[in-house]
Amino acid sequence: MLQCTAVTLLPPDAVLRLLARGPDDTDDPEPYVLCELGEHDGPHTEHAAFLRPGRTPDSAARWFFWTGDGPERVHRADRAPWCPALLRRLGTDVVRRCSFFDHHTPPHSWDVEDPLGDLIAERLVRDDSPEGGPCS
Repeated sequence: MLQCTAVTLLPPDAVLRLLARGPDDTDDPEPYVLCELGEHDGPHTEHAAFLRPGRTPDSAARWFFWTGDGPERVHRADRAPWCPALLRRLGTDVVRRCSFFDHHTPPHSWDVEDPLGDLIAERLVRDDSPEGGPCS
């Protein structure tokens, strides 16, 4: 399933409050977020964007949730525990955790495709050489 294409601007106070830079952060936060869930329908279905991890790998992460557009947009920022679902590949014994919050709409993260993100990542890896050009 393809990733949801919803995008929204963060409220100005949320940009400062929710994305306050930590000591290890080097990039300025973007003023917008994209829904990370799989495509979903309905005007009351919540979109969700991951903002930052919890203090430990198993602690609840900070998410931004919203429904609607423009003046009808309703939003909230909240901590949510991680989805407990695991995908185990029997042939390789590789285990993947779902990277969404608990009780998210289906599907799990491993079934969501982000073609644009994949293209960008491919380009970044290809251009990541010591000389700054394409890798040979």
